[in-house]
Amino acid sequence: WFCVWGEAANIRHMPECLWYLYHKMMEEYTRSEGFSQTRSLYAGNFLDNVVAPIYDIVFKNMKSKEDHVERRNYDDFNEFFWSRNCLRFKYQSEINHDGVDLEVMGNNVAGPIAGESIQSIAEGLSKAPKTFLEKRSWLRSVLALNRILEWHIVTFYLLAVTAFAREGIWGWVYSLQVASAIFWIFNCLHLCWNLLEVWGAYPGIHLSGTAVCGSIFTLVARFLILVYQTLYLMWAFSPQKNNYMGFEADTTFWWWQYIWISLFCMIPYFFESILQVWPALSTKLYTSPNDYVQALLNILYPLSRLYVGKEVHESFSHASVYTLFWWTLITWKLFFSYIFEVYSMVLPSLQLTDDYINYYPDQNFTKMIVVLILRWFPQFIVYLIDSSIWYAVWQAFAGTAVGFSDHLGDVRSIDDIRQNFGRAPENFCKKMLSSDAGSRRGSSASFLGGSSSQNISQGENSSLLGADPHKLQSYVNRLLDVRIQKWVMFSAAWNEIIDHFRDEDIISNTESNNLKFSRFDGFSQAIYLPVFQTAGVIDNIMSELERPVDEYKNSKTGVLSDAEYFKPISEHVIMLTAVSEVWELGSYLLTQMLGPVHVADINVIMGTILKWSEKGTLSGHVQCEKLRGVLNHFVGLVKIMSKGLGKRKPAAKPRSTGKKLESSESGGQNKMRRAVSATSLATLENEKAEKKSLQKSSAIVVDALRDQVRDKFRNMAHTMKGLVKDVSCDAESRDVVDRITFLLSMENGFLWDDDYASDRLDDISKKMTYKAVLKKTYGIVACHPDEVEPKSAEARRRLTFFTNTLFMDMPDAPSIHDMFSWNVLTPYYSEDVLYGKDDLEKRTDEKGVSTLLYLKTLYRSQWNNFLERLGITDEEKIWSKKYVDETRRWASNRAQTLSRTVNGMMYYEKALRLLANLERLDTDTTNDLMGEKFGYIVSCQVYGSMKRNQDRKADDIEQLMHRYPHLRVSYIDSIRINRAGSMMCYSVLVKSDGKGNIQEIYRVRLPGNPIIGEGKPENQNHAMIFTRGEFLQTIDMNQEGYFEEALKMRNCLQEFAKREGPLPTTILGLREHIFTGSVSSLANYMALQELSFVTLGQRVLTRPLHIRLHYGHPDIFDKLFFITRGGISKSSKGINLSEDIFAGYNNVLRGGAVGFKEYLQVGKGRDVGMSQIYKFEAKLSQGAAEQTLSRDVYRMCNRLDFYRLLSFYYGGIGHYLSNVLTILTVYVVVYLMAILAIFDMEQIGDRKITPMGTIQMLLGGLGLLNTIPLFATLGIERGWWSAIREIFHVFLSGGPLHFMFHIQTKATYMAQTILVGGAQYRSTGRGFVTQHTPFDELYRFFASSHLYLGFELAAGLILVLIYTDAGQYFGRTWSLWLAAVSFFFAPFWFNPLTFDRKQIVSDYVVWLQWMKCSMGGGTKSWSMWWVEENAFYKKMPLVSKFFSAIKCVLYFLVGEGIRRSDLFKSDFALNKPIVSVGHVLIFITALFALSRVFTANERSLSYPVRRTLGIIIFTGIFLGVALVFAEDTNCIRNALAAYYGIGAFSLIGLLAGFKFVKYSYFVHDLVLGHLIFMGLFLLSVVQLGYFQMWILYSNALSNDVVISDILRYARRSQVSSVSTQEKDEDLPEQVAELRKMVQRQEQMLVDAGIKGGEGLTRSTSSVSQSTYGTSPSATDFNIANKEIQEGKRLAYSSKSLSMSGLDVWTDMALGDVPVNSYMTSKQATSTQKPVNFKSSDQEFTFSQPDTMPPR
Repeated sequence: WFCVWGEAANIRHMPECLWYLYHKMMEEYTRSEGFSQTRSLYAGNFLDNVVAPIYDIVFKNMKSKEDHVERRNYDDFNEFFWSRNCLRFKYQSEINHDGVDLEVMGNNVAGPIAGESIQSIAEGLSKAPKTFLEKRSWLRSVLALNRILEWHIVTFYLLAVTAFAREGIWGWVYSLQVASAIFWIFNCLHLCWNLLEVWGAYPGIHLSGTAVCGSIFTLVARFLILVYQTLYLMWAFSPQKNNYMGFEADTTFWWWQYIWISLFCMIPYFFESILQVWPALSTKLYTSPNDYVQALLNILYPLSRLYVGKEVHESFSHASVYTLFWWTLITWKLFFSYIFEVYSMVLPSLQLTDDYINYYPDQNFTKMIVVLILRWFPQFIVYLIDSSIWYAVWQAFAGTAVGFSDHLGDVRSIDDIRQNFGRAPENFCKKMLSSDAGSRRGSSASFLGGSSSQNISQGENSSLLGADPHKLQSYVNRLLDVRIQKWVMFSAAWNEIIDHFRDEDIISNTESNNLKFSRFDGFSQAIYLPVFQTAGVIDNIMSELERPVDEYKNSKTGVLSDAEYFKPISEHVIMLTAVSEVWELGSYLLTQMLGPVHVADINVIMGTILKWSEKGTLSGHVQCEKLRGVLNHFVGLVKIMSKGLGKRKPAAKPRSTGKKLESSESGGQNKMRRAVSATSLATLENEKAEKKSLQKSSAIVVDALRDQVRDKFRNMAHTMKGLVKDVSCDAESRDVVDRITFLLSMENGFLWDDDYASDRLDDISKKMTYKAVLKKTYGIVACHPDEVEPKSAEARRRLTFFTNTLFMDMPDAPSIHDMFSWNVLTPYYSEDVLYGKDDLEKRTDEKGVSTLLYLKTLYRSQWNNFLERLGITDEEKIWSKKYVDETRRWASNRAQTLSRTVNGMMYYEKALRLLANLERLDTDTTNDLMGEKFGYIVSCQVYGSMKRNQDRKADDIEQLMHRYPHLRVSYIDSIRINRAGSMMCYSVLVKSDGKGNIQEIYRVRLPGNPIIGEGKPENQNHAMIFTRGEFLQTIDMNQEGYFEEALKMRNCLQEFAKREGPLPTTILGLREHIFTGSVSSLANYMALQELSFVTLGQRVLTRPLHIRLHYGHPDIFDKLFFITRGGISKSSKGINLSEDIFAGYNNVLRGGAVGFKEYLQVGKGRDVGMSQIYKFEAKLSQGAAEQTLSRDVYRMCNRLDFYRLLSFYYGGIGHYLSNVLTILTVYVVVYLMAILAIFDMEQIGDRKITPMGTIQMLLGGLGLLNTIPLFATLGIERGWWSAIREIFHVFLSGGPLHFMFHIQTKATYMAQTILVGGAQYRSTGRGFVTQHTPFDELYRFFASSHLYLGFELAAGLILVLIYTDAGQYFGRTWSLWLAAVSFFFAPFWFNPLTFDRKQIVSDYVVWLQWMKCSMGGGTKSWSMWWVEENAFYKKMPLVSKFFSAIKCVLYFLVGEGIRRSDLFKSDFALNKPIVSVGHVLIFITALFALSRVFTANERSLSYPVRRTLGIIIFTGIFLGVALVFAEDTNCIRNALAAYYGIGAFSLIGLLAGFKFVKYSYFVHDLVLGHLIFMGLFLLSVVQLGYFQMWILYSNALSNDVVISDILRYARRSQVSSVSTQEKDEDLPEQVAELRKMVQRQEQMLVDAGIKGGEGLTRSTSSVSQSTYGTSPSATDFNIANKEIQEGKRLAYSSKSLSMSGLDVWTDMALGDVPVNSYMTSKQATSTQKPVNFKSSDQEFTFSQPDTMPPR
């Protein structure tokens, strides 16, 4: 089967076809068993004779230009193999050469009759019919979601009955009778659904006899029942007793007849309701082997005949949870809707009917019904919408509960890490290491000096540990309170994580040192806690020691004990560890600093203090409450040494005598613990005398560091003496004080012998270990906790998340040998791989902001870390050969490039190697396991063509392969095989051979080009055969991985071994982090929206709703499950536009379950610009529209139980349908209010007007509830206060405008796609958006979808303001105004520099040119754009055009209402016009005619005449129109009415395909554009642009991004037409060549007699001085900016010509060196002294080398 699958190419999308081939080949094999092979088959036989014929049929259909209904896709061909008919065909397209077909041999029940030949399967497929019609209509969506619509209709009716019964004071009997009409509604709707089923299957679907009979039976039975239901219900509500059907009975009799027949038709609903409560029962029915059950299902439930959808149930426990979720939500929804949507409409409805019946009998009944429908229709639409809002609220609550139960957000900050750090090693070793993991260094005992340190001698080691090192080791182990082995392994992983942070430049060297564990060979502890963990702890300990005595004295005895005194410290592991580390490291620092002279006294003092501590008498001997004084002096000492040792230059020779030092060292080493009392001081008198003579003879050495250190140490020692208690009565205390006194008074010691002290400082300044210990100690005692925390928000986020996940529930890790294997697959087409120098220096717009400048500004701290890591002090060296690759890689890893993705995914290999190291695997075994357990394949579809075209991206891909030897690249290779252009296609896999070459591993021939459907899934499919793992993780090209997350991958794979429900887990989803949110407010909105969806949204869909599907990458697939069921995505053209989600649909229908875990995350980039986000939302909306037409959604909606269906709808495509309904509601409400106001129908009779404010409250107020999931997401992970601030910032920066704007985006493209199609993959781009988008481009993007609608709604609301008498205008329309403003204002608000006055003028000129132009494409001409934008009307079905024509009726109504109104009505009897309006109109008409003549002959007129005539004609028309409106105000009203009337006729013409309406739309766009420009200009006057910039980039500013640098640079570059260029390392070489070129040119001029030799000398000198000698810096460039324009002018006004007549001083000759060219031209054409930008007195001389170096 794997051989069949591997060579099947595109047929892999047809799983049943593969099983058919396997079955037929197996059948052939078994029949031929025992026979010898009669012929040999060549290698490509199976491909040519089996795969290729099937591929050709599929290819022909997939490449058809017809819509879905007219062409067959992968699913249609695959479902041909669901019937027994396929078995009648043979699997290959040729007969064996001997004339005997093995398939005919034997007893073949599906074989042909005698004398009839078998056709090949390719012929059968060519005649196979479609199995599902994806008709483009809203009816297809309604048919799929009929159960949800049916529920809303029925419940809305019941709420209405309840409301009328309450208001009308009905009795319960009558109320029950009215409510019983729901049976009629049920039957009627079910009959409608059956009719739609017929419509959906006709024509084209071949149905079986049972299916046809079942449909006819259902239709006839339900129709007859509906007829009788209707009659019985009418008779039940007849006003009197009558004789019907020969029966004379009262209304109660007929009502009971209605009930009995209704109950009969409700029997299927009764059984179905049982299946909803117990979903597993439905699976038992569909999989039942009983023929009677299957026959009944075939008749009553056609979907049971399908091959899929048999097992989609969840366990009863899971079903109970999500049922409870929906019961609570539905209960609240019904209550809320009853109060605010239904009951509020009862009284107006009763009043309308009461007026018709009692007060206005002559009123038109139709008018009353129409008004009632118009008033109730918006309420019903809102009733359909509000469930999605309540779902968002319930989702937030459920997601919060599940998140807290999963321990998400337990660790949110560095402080939380500190608090939980002590538990981290235990959890790390338990969960992320297998049971056989252990330190390769052995047990904890081996850390007691088993290996000598390179920097510390044995003597140092011994002096550190004292005489009995085992006591200290046990003390340390007690302090750590955990097994040291676990800490060692955890520290290895933690340090590796921090090292990767440093490699990624998100932290600096100092931050890296503060975050890492420390190890010092030969020290007592195996590891030392990171500084960030212990910094500030000593201060806390001092505070504990300084508390009042009463708090720690024994309350009964009044005795002070160490146990009570040190209890707060001893119970705190970190405090104990900090004490231990400071004691040990501080002792080492002092011992090494003081040297061998004092080592004996130091050891005695240390030993005594340790002895007191072990006996519990430390507080009795030492005044611990005064230790802060000693600590302060010690801190000062450490600070001085930290600053001084790094800069200290040791002397070449020791200053003190070697003899004394040697004897002292030997004495100190051999008699380390010797007790020296104060009485023995006399024995040292001779030694003192000798030292005095030596000191007198030696020269005085000035050593500031030595003096400062001695002063600090002396003060510390004196303070220590004052802490010792009972000196007079306790011998040990007296001995300690005596030794400190001795230490302070020894003349040959550190404090008095200058040479000895300087030598000690010289000695320790050479020891790297000492410096490391000093730095570590400095961090512990001298740093505040805030100082040692990482400043990078990214580093803090990743550390907190990793630490948090250690305490989350995850499966235990198996060993490397036993873990599951997996592959990572990334589809790639032609996006950026690795930024080159040209890409980074190229301006992204006309304002001069390069990509590198943008990245350096956006990631300022990371850029500084990058320079620090490489040791670059001069930024001009970043493009040198040594650093250019690192610079490119740094920039690429901060964009959405393939390099970033590959770098992140290859962390998996590094993580596995680290884990293997911790589990004691040798290198060879580890290398073998890497290839077995993990593989990464990038499917670079067009890599072959890139290679042939010498595209740089191909070289970048190869560079990635060389950098990562285990990376594999697959691509499609096309080879031309003949002159006709026929191509042979191959799937090729390549890798790096480790020697700088690319090695081809596999080459698999294909039947043709595999890209025949959607590109991305086809690209994935062709590379699938190169994956070898048991599981497959799909990663998009805009994603990245993290090393710390890669460590948890084998835990994650173990989720597939668990089984939480009745179905196996086949897809495992992972959370994503959106890393593009720091760019701007738009990017932040997108990041927050995605964050909520990929975390809380997916969490709730998984638990408790159990309906999560595959919503994209980075999900992990059970590969064997999916390759046998059609692959990891569907790829039929158009219908599978959102290819990822169909893998989820297919998974559910074929019996798989989906999980989602949040303890592992992957980074993901999102779109950051307005246009990019617009295209992205459009792509998703079009994909959702295609989904509603697909067979997958139809089958899932009919197969899921009702509560999972609700979850599926509101958690998926229901979101997009709700957007469509929301826009429809806004549109209907605006026009309803306008029509009621214009026609004076707001008032019901003579009653007081009641404003309809509830609908606006629902639209606006409830819309704000959609932010609750985002608030809950942020609250869980960042804290509730941070969530409040983030939400406030979103609202402040215009977030509601953005979200409401894209509601219309989704609604537009979903509706358009459902009606006319046109769905296609939209490449949104991955780059940065830093430039201003011109107005004409914004207009092209958003006019049809947003600007028109926003303008139309605003006009309608203004009409409401003019005509309404209801009052409370703002309260009724604020949400509608918000929608209108967002539609036409959001594109400009989120466009940088929109309100800049100069930019507005520039945009206006360009827009006018675009409006006037009639040639070129849509980007050049309004005319062509309008044709392209409205081309979809030609494809719109006739029925859809009729529905669109309803807008024309609204326009006519509004126009007619305005015409009949009294608005601006003038009375000519009182105000007679001065000038006749008719004469003015004639004058205006004449001017228009003259303008047409003028336009036609414009080119033949001179400029003054043309300008003068144009001004006169425009002024005349303007004054004429103003005069008409001023003299006859009726013209204003008539003009408004005409506007709507012309709009109606234009829309009819557009639907009918008339071209003349184009001119009316042109005038409309001209007026609309000018209105927008007027608004922009007014806003620029009030300086809105500054506020806009601050708001748009406030998110970037909050992340330490100086966005003003970019804007300032852009403005400076805009003013100056000359851009600066950074100094390159090769600049001297370039200047030398430039000088030679100028000399040659000048010499040619002299030879030609054009210029004298003096000019040659002067110009050459000026070139050398201006280009090389000055070496202007960036500051010099700024100074020179003022003179650049002048230099340009001088350069071009005094040109020097070459022999060919070319200008040698322009940019053509000198290249892109603006400042140099300016200086050269200025000095070459002027005799004044050259300008020197450097203020140096030393002159520069230039010497010309004899030979120029090669370039």
